[in-house]
Amino acid sequence: MNSSKRLVSLAFDKYAAKSPRGPPLIVSHGLYGSKMNWRTMGKVLSTRLSRDVYAVDLRNHGDSFRSDTHTLEAMATDLTQFIADHNLEKPVLVGHSMGGKVTMTSALQSPESISQLVVIDIPPVYFGYVVLRFGKYTDAFEAIERERPDRLAVADKILERYEQNKGVRQFLLTNLRRNEDIGSYTIKANYHVLGKSLDNLAGFDTKGTFEKPTLFITGGDSPYRPQFHEHRDEILRMFPNSILETIENANHWVHADQPEAFVKLMIKTFMPSGSH
Repeated sequence: MNSSKRLVSLAFDKYAAKSPRGPPLIVSHGLYGSKMNWRTMGKVLSTRLSRDVYAVDLRNHGDSFRSDTHTLEAMATDLTQFIADHNLEKPVLVGHSMGGKVTMTSALQSPESISQLVVIDIPPVYFGYVVLRFGKYTDAFEAIERERPDRLAVADKILERYEQNKGVRQFLLTNLRRNEDIGSYTIKANYHVLGKSLDNLAGFDTKGTFEKPTLFITGGDSPYRPQFHEHRDEILRMFPNSILETIENANHWVHADQPEAFVKLMIKTFMPSGSH
């Protein structure tokens, strides 16, 4: 069952398992993403892992609250508060890209609240690629709000000036919503604040150690993959009980590029042999 709720500050969708067997999963999306990115995968994971799955909207994204503060530390505190407010017992945190850094930060800040981590295609290191790539999207969203497109196809043409990859544009278009009062599309994400926060999001300054099981997943074609190997010792200092798995023929959006391989890896991680 999929039910959107707003009990606390973070909006979320819950995918309830019929007979849950194990702690729930809390899934955090990447920059300019939302809980909607996990709608299909959330249902699949709930069914095949027999666990409740909560897909959240992080602050300044989707249906969650807006704030002038957008740091990994603040978002990690939001997650910890979400766990407490929903009385979730030692959940597994799953995060992609920016969401992965948020889950790692939360685990290092409050290790007692969490049982396990799954981090999708983001190492806990500085990566200037984030600033270079996502900085241009602020300009793209400003152009859309300035030109007020009345159709998504027109908005896509505006985006094409800044991003040639059609798949990435389709992802970015999920940030648009139609404003019936003015008859055009506006941006849902708080992109002005997000654009100013890129330096913080590109880095990783949280100290500490999370000794519980941690699974890092990277794509065989991802630009982030080499960083996992170059910073292996540093990663193991923070996450000593971690392993790295590579899904071939996948780029940064690993779970979208190779969904079945991703699900099989999650089953291997969370389902005891012979129970599925």
